[in-house]
Amino acid sequence: MAKGIWVFVEHKNEKIRKVTLEMLSEARKLADQKGEELCAVALGNSIGSFIEVLGQYGADKIYALENELLGQYTTDGYTKAIGDLVKEQQPSIMLFGATVIGKDLSPRVATRLGAGLATDCVKIGLDGNGRLTATRPMYAGKVIAEVAFSDDTPQMASIRPNIFPATVLSEARKAEVVRIKSNISAADIKTTIVETIKIAGEKVDLTEAEIIVSGGRGMKGPENFKFLEELADVLGATVGASRAAVDSGWRAQIDQVGQTGKVVSPNLYIACGISGAIQHFAGMGTSKVIVAINKDPEAVILSKCDYGIVDDLFKVLPILTQECKKLRSEG
Repeated sequence: MAKGIWVFVEHKNEKIRKVTLEMLSEARKLADQKGEELCAVALGNSIGSFIEVLGQYGADKIYALENELLGQYTTDGYTKAIGDLVKEQQPSIMLFGATVIGKDLSPRVATRLGAGLATDCVKIGLDGNGRLTATRPMYAGKVIAEVAFSDDTPQMASIRPNIFPATVLSEARKAEVVRIKSNISAADIKTTIVETIKIAGEKVDLTEAEIIVSGGRGMKGPENFKFLEELADVLGATVGASRAAVDSGWRAQIDQVGQTGKVVSPNLYIACGISGAIQHFAGMGTSKVIVAINKDPEAVILSKCDYGIVDDLFKVLPILTQECKKLRSEG
């Protein structure tokens, strides 16, 4: 009989990604409703004590799958290691973050297990039979689908970052740590990591940023993104860009927000010189508050934002930055 709700732990340099803590907080509610334990599943070469924080966010048990071949993420290695453990323990639900790794890993694990998978979910719950239900945008956000599962095989979903709050239940709360030596071998891994290129900078990843300031074609050139960088520095924000700005070579692809870029859900999204095409809105439409600055009163983004400023962004941004500095200095 399937038992337990599992959350896949994303971590790097002994730091847990925020989306993992968000999933644990939300999954804790499901575990309490089902009367099942909540388990976190972390993979690595030798997993340190940094995983103990997971207990504070609701985990009852932490499975630490260890093998030198798991020290760096590979699709083949992680899929087999997780798949084997799921087959052995038979959890009822397993959650992944809808991140670069989660989007790569979750469908492969689901296929290996013959399980259903709901992707990029913005809401999860349980039906009357205790099965997972999920809400997910489809077709660039034009449709909101309510997804249900028809059987009791592991029900799987990937969760959009920044949708749920990460809540500490108790700083004194501890989870049982179960260390397992994974039996994967080099023969199980068909891909080889040749090189890892690190991008300089300490900015928060767009998918985890609480505030994002984005620029589009209205920025008129790469040199003008300095206005966004200055505002972002004051707000503690991350700078993003529309596809038009990226295709023009003004920003790197890693900064792109939209259907073909990164899907984000910050507390505040400031769109500067962005028209608001459906492809862009698909990537940021779940932002809690949207502010748009555009000199075109007919721009689509102005009909979808919470607050709109119809004016020249090169006049508005310096004033906005200065006023934010004043507010910050006043505490």
